Amino acid sequence: MDALPATTLEDAPIFDAAAFRLTPFEAELTSKARRFGAAVLAPRASRWDREATFPTDNYRDMHREGLLGICIPKDEGGLGADFRAYCMTAAELGRYCGATALTWNMHVCSTLWTGALTEDLDIPAEARAEHRRRRQIHYDRILADGAIYSQPFSEGGAAAAGAAAFGTTAKRVEGGYLINGKKIFASLAGHANYYGILCTEVHDGEKLSRRDTLYLGVPATAPGVTVEGEWDPLGMRGTVSRNLLFKDVFVPDDAALMPPGLYFQAATRWPHMFMTLSPTYMGICQAAYDFTVKYLRGEVPGTPPVKRRMYPTKQIAVAQMRVMLEQTKALWFQAITDARPDPSKDQMMRALTAQYTVMENANALCALAIRTCGGQSMLKSLPLERLYRDSRCGALMLPWTAELCLDRLGRDTLYEKGEVD
Repeated sequence: MDALPATTLEDAPIFDAAAFRLTPFEAELTSKARRFGAAVLAPRASRWDREATFPTDNYRDMHREGLLGICIPKDEGGLGADFRAYCMTAAELGRYCGATALTWNMHVCSTLWTGALTEDLDIPAEARAEHRRRRQIHYDRILADGAIYSQPFSEGGAAAAGAAAFGTTAKRVEGGYLINGKKIFASLAGHANYYGILCTEVHDGEKLSRRDTLYLGVPATAPGVTVEGEWDPLGMRGTVSRNLLFKDVFVPDDAALMPPGLYFQAATRWPHMFMTLSPTYMGICQAAYDFTVKYLRGEVPGTPPVKRRMYPTKQIAVAQMRVMLEQTKALWFQAITDARPDPSKDQMMRALTAQYTVMENANALCALAIRTCGGQSMLKSLPLERLYRDSRCGALMLPWTAELCLDRLGRDTLYEKGEVD
């Protein structure tokens, strides 16, 4: 796995292997990500942000390092990372380039959801065998060709939050499906090779149902697939999340990334699957803290070696940042460790709390870092203003926005299942 040069690591790990009792595999994988992030992602991050362009070069390098197949099972050619190992690795990449880590998550989930998660779900033996045959088709594209998959959720309604059926539909036809609909904020639009589309299977005379959600891999080159709209957002500019339109797009049966009905089972029984946006922002939390410490010590490359650490106001601010960072890390690590099928109520509420905390604290840490470092931190020649803009986007991201997390936490704290007033 260790194809990168074994150099001395300048940055300490976000999660110390001994303190957090990581497995040897987790320690090795996160170390690899840290070296890769520092050597490859960090020097390019400002370019993707400035140009609002997709980090294509990063994906070529991730393919060479095996990172596109991080969650593909080992016996199917990948690195075999489970949920926790993936999340910690993604956090390490997120501290160096948020846009790359966030888009990489959309790609990786196409393998995490179809791989490790499905092994925990109830599937008849014949259907499981067929699923494994089909997923190997998708995995081979990733491993051999460096194919990039995306995972568009949003449609502008309640579907992405899990409160309604997806309006993008798939109708059964001979040999496959016809897909029609629209996805907005579709990360990697125009750059992914395949779009992992969540859509609702249409049954004549029946209302669309979340239980009939299908997960289909649609080739970007399929007739009827178009990309529209501009992309000039506040932050996460390298995600290139434009609109995707589908007009009578045919995909064969083997396009299925999950058997019919399995996505609904996964969303119901494996809810931690919706936490995978948070690792990027855990990395941003660490990056904001790291930059502030280096800046106050006069150790930021490219800046004069002026120390500012002797001022009590700076020391207090760094102490506040450290407290917030440690609180966020501890809660988030426990939540990703809890991840499993059929979590308890407490585990589920801890996941929502961790999601909210990471997304809000990432921006709070960046704001405190800017105030502490002063005017220099506003310059685009330094990474802090980009971290600040990227961090503001996390609380808005479906399916678990900050608002939705609070809404559910409040309701589920005061009501047990089935209780009404």
